[in-house]
Amino acid sequence: MTSETQSSVIRRLDESLINRIAAGEIIHRPSSALKELLENALDAGSTSIKITAKEGGLKMLQIQDNGSGIHKADLPVLCERFTTSKIKKFGDLAALTTYGFRGEALASISHVAHLSVVTKTKSDSCAWRACYNDGVLSPPKPGQTSEPKPCAGNDGTLLTVEDLFYNVPTRLASLRSGADEYKRILDVVTQYAVHNPAVSFQCKKTGQAQSDVTTPGGASVLQVIGLLYGSSLSKELVHVPIDKQKPIEKGSSPWEADAYISNPNYQSKRFTFLLFINHRLVESSRIKRAMEAVYTGMLPKGACPFVYLRYSPFLAQSLSGQ
Repeated sequence: MTSETQSSVIRRLDESLINRIAAGEIIHRPSSALKELLENALDAGSTSIKITAKEGGLKMLQIQDNGSGIHKADLPVLCERFTTSKIKKFGDLAALTTYGFRGEALASISHVAHLSVVTKTKSDSCAWRACYNDGVLSPPKPGQTSEPKPCAGNDGTLLTVEDLFYNVPTRLASLRSGADEYKRILDVVTQYAVHNPAVSFQCKKTGQAQSDVTTPGGASVLQVIGLLYGSSLSKELVHVPIDKQKPIEKGSSPWEADAYISNPNYQSKRFTFLLFINHRLVESSRIKRAMEAVYTGMLPKGACPFVYLRYSPFLAQSLSGQ
């Protein structure tokens, strides 16, 4: 048998390699890790979310919330793939009201970064700290056990992601500067803040006293847009609510939508398009082009609008939003 024949033998990949490859399909850069963590925090019923980043989230990305927290008994399986509190059987997918349900976000992050968790439920007398590597509990320091340790902490969860892509050098090399990655983080936080005006958001760099994004919570969508994008925009927005509509085609579900769109008085050099489907931030070039076409005859050449669009089918979780 030639060496060429031997090298073409089909082999079963190592489990850690499989998980690292799978992680790369979910976590592309710091902002995509943050998106998953934000959705976890919102699912936990948080009303306050604070984000801190170092070197654009590559060296450190931290998110603190005041949500329901994680029970100590759940910590051993927290970062295993397909462990979730959202569903028990396939039929549960039809009644989902949460952002995620597959239990892959934290698992994926733990395979490409060092992950630590400090969490406390309202019924706990203390907080618990746990560290993870490759989906399982790991010792915080050499010589220590991997079991969760009691510690001081507030109600909610503090997640710290360090050295993202430390074991995937090709992915790390493909990313841009820390400054560029931080801009992407701010963009994600800004969009989720608009979509969740009742929640207070803060985002800043490590060691920085003042936040780059701050919202008070308990506000309206229009107020948050004015705060983050400027009053010159918010004064030119038109609110377009679309109440529950009949299914578009046979077999589909009823739907509703809500939009804040700029009128012809507002003109920008850049098209700002915020799209949420089932409350998840989505990118759709087809919908974006359709929106641009609507404004073509209303704005001068080179001028761009602002559009925030929320679309929600009443069938709780569309598989296209996964």
